Amino acid sequence: MSGHVTCFGEVLLRFATPGHRLTVQCDALDMVVGGAEANVAAGLASLGHRVKMVTRLPSGPLGDKARAALGAAGVDTTHVSRASKDRGGRMGLYFLESGAGLRPSSIVYDRAGSVFALSSGGDFDFASALEGARLFHLSGITPALGRGGVALAQAAVTAATSAGVPICFDGNYRALLWDAWDSDPRRVLTELMQAATVMIGNHRDISLLLGKPFSGDGSDRRREAALAAFDAFPNLQLIASTARHVVNAGHHRIAARIDAREDAHQTAEVDVTGIVDRIGTGDAFAAGVLHKWLEGADIAAMAHAGLAYTVLKHTQPGDMGLVTREELDAFSASGGDVRR
Repeated sequence: MSGHVTCFGEVLLRFATPGHRLTVQCDALDMVVGGAEANVAAGLASLGHRVKMVTRLPSGPLGDKARAALGAAGVDTTHVSRASKDRGGRMGLYFLESGAGLRPSSIVYDRAGSVFALSSGGDFDFASALEGARLFHLSGITPALGRGGVALAQAAVTAATSAGVPICFDGNYRALLWDAWDSDPRRVLTELMQAATVMIGNHRDISLLLGKPFSGDGSDRRREAALAAFDAFPNLQLIASTARHVVNAGHHRIAARIDAREDAHQTAEVDVTGIVDRIGTGDAFAAGVLHKWLEGADIAAMAHAGLAYTVLKHTQPGDMGLVTREELDAFSASGGDVRR
């Protein structure tokens, strides 16, 4: 498989309450490495793709742990730079209170002043990381970090465009981050989307970008939104999304959809029960879709691979979904017996 995928974004440490406890009930928290773009990188690497992660970590043991986790997932960390202590900055964190039943999970970010957020475009060697790449992946989380994050995302997109590398942009709208500063998410995200070939996002994301509601229902509304996005963004060729119906914290119903300019495919809905970890499932979906896109598969295969990966990620703890190609191909919505 020639060429590689380059992913760009902040790597975080996640601290989660064990056993679905409330934070006030805990004396200890479980720590794992995550972050949306790093999750996609790990997901693609586990499927056998060559993946390079571009990010910036602090010096010291927390940065060491993050870099080691990426390497253990099979991600090339050559372009993971480290900030010296005299530059300031720290590791970005987030805290997850795990929901149960009708009590949803909740997240608190603690990433202000992180090494990544304080970086400038000159801290990253985009040209080298993109040389020979088949795809560049980033998300709307980076520009949501503040004006510095906007500049980083713009620099990354400019570098990928100059290198002639197709861009996958995941909207990943995070209201808590955008609302924390005097932001204009519609303007910023619309500008970045102009360069994208692949979009990970649904009709709500498109509505935000275009500043208009879509009046249809179900698949008709999604197709209406997709066609509007294709009209607004001439470079865009593919839109991948999921439809999720939350019954309770441990039971969701999920379908996957791919829209191309001339066609669309939506899977049947799958019941996902006994959920172990909801976080990172959207990134797993993106990895499954991009896996088949990189293979040149049709949109039905992309939708089914995305659905399979996101369903399997619900069974795995932590941010990163780690599924092999054989496990993805063997996925069955009927589940569950021991493979011998």
